[in-house]
Amino acid sequence: MAKDSRLILDPLTDNNPITIQVLGICSALAITAELEASIVMSVSVLFVMGVGNVVISLMRNIIPSKIRIIAQLIVVATLVIIVDLVLKAFAYELSKTLSVFVGLIITNCIIMGRFEAFALGNGPWRSFLDGIGNALGYGIILIIVGFFRELLGSGTLLGIPVLGDPIEKTGLYALGYENNGFMLLSPMALIVVGIIIWVQRSRNKDLIED
Repeated sequence: MAKDSRLILDPLTDNNPITIQVLGICSALAITAELEASIVMSVSVLFVMGVGNVVISLMRNIIPSKIRIIAQLIVVATLVIIVDLVLKAFAYELSKTLSVFVGLIITNCIIMGRFEAFALGNGPWRSFLDGIGNALGYGIILIIVGFFRELLGSGTLLGIPVLGDPIEKTGLYALGYENNGFMLLSPMALIVVGIIIWVQRSRNKDLIED
């Protein structure tokens, strides 16, 4: 039971796919200017990794080794198409915001890495936990980065004014903050991720490389 719980907990902290393994950086850079987009991308990857790991695990004994990468790509592509269609059906404007980045989940190093390194060698339940754990670790970083980039870049959270202009219909003023859009620039995503990595390593010296 303890080993199973570590499959969920380790990627959240000491084995985070973004801050420790340095994977999935592209989406952290591209879609985190808005918190809502970060949350939706996180949920999308959670679905794809959780279900994908289980499917690959169930098929692991029948997939010829020479075509395993192709089989993995077919599985993840199918799941991503499902995500894309659901977004277009129920959140069309958001699907346009995410644009090609939903499709790029197919080539996300974290997903393909967990298929190859874990799902091909473990049973469905442990593979499911591994997929969920790594997706949560990925999602937490995206949401943290999206939170600070939208808050300090646009003065809003989930589109609701929090800093800067008077909050409409409330008569309240939000701290007099005036944003300049600086946090919305792509390099700021890397800076925020860098700060998270610094905080993580300052709390756990074992993560510091010699």
